[in-house]
Amino acid sequence: MTQRRLILLFAVSFIVLGVAVWLTHREQSSGASLAGARVLPGLRTRLNAVTQVRINGPHGKRVVIDKGARRWLVSERGYPANSGQLRKLLIDLGNLKVVQTKTRLAKNYALLGVQPITAKGATGVRIDVISPHHSWALIVGHSALQGAASYVRRAKHKQCLLAAPLITTDAHIAQWLEPVIVNIGAGRVRSIAVHVAGQSPYSIMRTKPAAHFTVLGIPPGRELSSPDAADSDAAALSNLTLTDVHKSLPVPKGVLLSHAVVITFGGLRVTVSGYRAGKKGPDEITLVARGTGAKAAAEAKAINARVRGWTYSVPSYEYRQIFQRLAGLLQPLHH
Repeated sequence: MTQRRLILLFAVSFIVLGVAVWLTHREQSSGASLAGARVLPGLRTRLNAVTQVRINGPHGKRVVIDKGARRWLVSERGYPANSGQLRKLLIDLGNLKVVQTKTRLAKNYALLGVQPITAKGATGVRIDVISPHHSWALIVGHSALQGAASYVRRAKHKQCLLAAPLITTDAHIAQWLEPVIVNIGAGRVRSIAVHVAGQSPYSIMRTKPAAHFTVLGIPPGRELSSPDAADSDAAALSNLTLTDVHKSLPVPKGVLLSHAVVITFGGLRVTVSGYRAGKKGPDEITLVARGTGAKAAAEAKAINARVRGWTYSVPSYEYRQIFQRLAGLLQPLHH
């Protein structure tokens, strides 16, 4: 090799090394400069202007939450949204800051869960936050830092980021519905009349909140399993929650309804009707309220304003508590 070629080779090597060092330094400087920056600039100061939130997940799952005249609504159901949960999501998105920059290579997106949600095998969630003059779109991937942060990527941007706080959300409609249907504390309940479909009716009642319930309609020769056997039934409408909701569904042909009438010491009367849609559910109920006296009438009006026209799916354990079978309160038969 001639001396001239040797010098040229060294010069080229030096230039290549210099470029590599410069690129590395630039990438590190860029990453360092982003640390602490907001992932969605401008959102934090425009939270009150947000009018819609769209959440899209894999396999076509989607939920849209719109700001109505008085409250947020889940558009797929036309039913009130869980405003507390939505507010937390928006605040967390507004406060979301870069912890560290990650890959810009699309082939590595799947490792962080931030590939496009339409991609095969996608696991992330895309969140679109819309206001009249601005919009923000973010793909949220896997959690990191022991659940303190998330891998994220702004839609249409290549750069992936590790950002905090942790963003947790999904595109299941039921997760965004206002969960509480009605809340009548156990201490308020004076009596409950229960008629489970296909069985003899019975009722429970008491004269004061601290007393045990007396059970009426016990067959001859049978006894309660304990003096307080029926007391837990009073909590049937305490923080009653839904798993889904639909505009009034017709009762399936051939299905018999069960009924429970809950009456409070204050004169509120809530009638719950329900049925089980198959052995595995869902368990469906409707509610109607009435009130005796001004205060109870006002409460009944407020309840009806929320529940009228809706059929609620409820957890099986809540359904069973509302429509408690009399046999469940009695000592077992001895053969």
